Amino acid sequence: MKKIIALLVFLTIGFVSCKTSEKEKNKEISKLEIAKQYYKALDNSDGTILKDLLTDSLLTKETDYDYEQTFLRDKYIEEWLRWDSVFNPKYKTLEIKQENEIVKAKISKYDKRINFLHKEPTVWKAVIRFDNGKISSIERTNVVFNEKIWVENRTKLLSWIDENHPELNGFINDQTKSGGIMFLKAMELYENKK
Repeated sequence: MKKIIALLVFLTIGFVSCKTSEKEKNKEISKLEIAKQYYKALDNSDGTILKDLLTDSLLTKETDYDYEQTFLRDKYIEEWLRWDSVFNPKYKTLEIKQENEIVKAKISKYDKRINFLHKEPTVWKAVIRFDNGKISSIERTNVVFNEKIWVENRTKLLSWIDENHPELNGFINDQTKSGGIMFLKAMELYENKK
């Protein structure tokens, strides 16, 4: 009987310590791994994974334009991510490393909208900050972005839509899935105008 009790105690201790180390292991996911998962989730337009990687709000900064925007996490996923997914984006991590409490990355993105407006992938450097093991802010600085071509192509598209399909006006600032669909429709109409 003593052997059975000793065996049960031993198994219980082993089971509890395995569960504890598994919890500790999950807590110790590195900031680098979180950042990698974030860009993979963007590439797959996977809001379920993003929900676990972001704090309740996400601050995004565009340093080239001194612009920042704070998204509520659910709005970022439900609106912006769905808008982004319409264009079939391909995110590529070119470089990524952790430096103390931040992660620095160099990212490339290509999609139907970027192809239309920029004609080549955009590339930027990102500084990713964390709060309690989740991404709280992302600061971007462009590396490859031809603003002149982007603005020229956007202006041509908007002018043509204004003259020929005014029912689509407003798509350029509508970062929802329906806005993305209207953006795709505008590009398609413009490209097939001849």
